[in-house]
Amino acid sequence: MLKNSCRLALKEMNHWMMPEKAKTSLTTFPSSAEIVSEPLGVVLVISAWNYPFLLSLDPVVGAISAGNAIVLKPSEMAPASSSLIAKLVADYLDSSCIKVVEGAVPETSALLEQKWDKILYTGNVRVARIVMAAAAKHLTPVVLELGGKSPVIVDSNINLKVATRRIIAGKWGCNNGQACISPDYIITTKDYATKLVDSFKCELERFYGKDPLESKDLSRIVNSNHFDRLSKLMDEEKVSSKIVHGGQRNEKNLQIAPTIFLDVPVNSLIMKEEIFGPLLPIITVDKVEQSFDLIHSSGGKPLAAYLFTNNKKLKRKFVETVSAGGLVVNDTAVHLAIHSLPFGGVGESGMGSYHGKFSFDAFSHKKAVLYRGFAGDAFLRYPPYTPGKLTLLQALLSGSIVGIIRALLGWFWA
Repeated sequence: MLKNSCRLALKEMNHWMMPEKAKTSLTTFPSSAEIVSEPLGVVLVISAWNYPFLLSLDPVVGAISAGNAIVLKPSEMAPASSSLIAKLVADYLDSSCIKVVEGAVPETSALLEQKWDKILYTGNVRVARIVMAAAAKHLTPVVLELGGKSPVIVDSNINLKVATRRIIAGKWGCNNGQACISPDYIITTKDYATKLVDSFKCELERFYGKDPLESKDLSRIVNSNHFDRLSKLMDEEKVSSKIVHGGQRNEKNLQIAPTIFLDVPVNSLIMKEEIFGPLLPIITVDKVEQSFDLIHSSGGKPLAAYLFTNNKKLKRKFVETVSAGGLVVNDTAVHLAIHSLPFGGVGESGMGSYHGKFSFDAFSHKKAVLYRGFAGDAFLRYPPYTPGKLTLLQALLSGSIVGIIRALLGWFWA
């Protein structure tokens, strides 16, 4: 995906940079106008640990194509990747305009004290508030790529095997659930839940074997802190008895198997915070249409939301009523790979977007430019302002041809 972003920028950059023609009005006739993209200046990119190359360098591609100087702060939670990125950037990119600063909280805090022309941060809501507060001191605009509890609605009139596989790919295939667009929980009907669970059991065993902790295709948990956090979610008294598949753990190796819960209480910890791991609760409702009320009652707007159905009315209602950074029907997570779609959140899942041309736009200022000659100098602009002048000026500003004619006729007859 990172290589694709580079190729796209190289192919389209000249087109992105071209001024965009804009319409003018009678108010400024004769004239022409355009929108010119210009670099913002010096920007700061603070990236996350779960996709350390993609989330560090994909925004940098957009910032470079828009003509900015960049400071990149990779995540200290992926120290090997951070060190390699710092080495490769120093070896292969122009060090006069692109720098990598490694470190943890002290280094990040020091960077945030500086004045930037834009900050792009990928991570969690808690740190995003710190970033935004620091940016506010300098009136620096921000792009915040966060997360949230991304729901999956599963209807009954579907190809269950394909749906199950696609949910598995988006959940456990993407860093074992450690992804911002990972399916966080499933909503389905009481009548369909058992079939769905059985399908998950079958396909998970097919993909990861009878003992998933022995699988070479399942990511580990990033560190012991996250392992303990996930274990706390699993071990909550009203949740631990709801495990219907998985649950195996190896603390020494930081491994947690794909784990499915059925009918966990909506007030449990696992339903109150973003899971960001291999745990997948299934919530049941009487009718699939009730899923929308359940999503709305959560109070948040997730980074992604997913629906599996063949029902056209349900698809339409999903698009019209669910507010999320991105929606996918009959798949999960794949919208991330479409460069013609903006990637970003809404509400607490983030603000602003990037990918493809949206990355170029995120790091550009759209400068309005109006060109005029010396002909067509309207005497209406200048004092003294008679009632006739004001009437004609109002008509010109409104752009109404009929209004202009009426104003002229009224002035002539006066």
